[in-house]
Amino acid sequence: MVALRLIPCLDVANGRVVKGVNFVNLRDSGDPVELACRYSEAGADELVFLDIRASLENRKTLVDLVSRTAKSVKIPFTVGGGINSIISINDLLRAGADKVSLNSSAVKNPEIISQSSEKFGTQCIVIAIDARKKINKSNEWEVYVKGGRENTFLDVISWAKKVEALGAGEILLTSMDGDGTQNGYDLLLTQKVANAVNIPVIASGGAGSLEDIYDVFNEGKASAALLASLLHDKKLTIEEIKSFLIEKKLPIRPNEK
Repeated sequence: MVALRLIPCLDVANGRVVKGVNFVNLRDSGDPVELACRYSEAGADELVFLDIRASLENRKTLVDLVSRTAKSVKIPFTVGGGINSIISINDLLRAGADKVSLNSSAVKNPEIISQSSEKFGTQCIVIAIDARKKINKSNEWEVYVKGGRENTFLDVISWAKKVEALGAGEILLTSMDGDGTQNGYDLLLTQKVANAVNIPVIASGGAGSLEDIYDVFNEGKASAALLASLLHDKKLTIEEIKSFLIEKKLPIRPNEK
């Protein structure tokens, strides 16, 4: 059985790690390189680094910061934010990223998924889906882009199937309704997407307790859990989470002694 993964997420704006609630009211959470090192040493399985204002401000991800962060960690590293060309993907992979995450650019130009997966390999291409519940619909979600500010009116399940068909190797699925709330992942959303595709789904948005993380693996059928404010606020540690999940008999990589 493939090991389930715990992935700290570093949302970066103006060179600092930030975290908000429902994509707004951002607060400073520290230096990205310092936090990346801390989580790598603590036993995280991977890291995600998202330049959250790059698409909104129409600029490239901070390649220098990516390079410095990648040199400081020993675990796989995904980078996203403002990536809209094969050239920019190549630049980030050369700077040290193991994977890139595409969101707004994939919606605008779906061909970038097939082109990039063909050139760099499907394992390098992660498609981020920011999902928000439809008004008055408890089991339907729409895809948002530009840092959650623009509704595409695309159905999340249909889009997930399409990006898999185009060559995505993984989906980073964020519940905008749960983001930063620490009230638990959207288990129904995660489960529906995971059941609709055959590629790994990283669940994001809402982790607040050990039980939340267990539930998103057990009920949500996620392949990985993204963690942000829970770790940044030092509510839990990677080691505590791994120990709990191992006790629950989930296939988790133990920390190396």
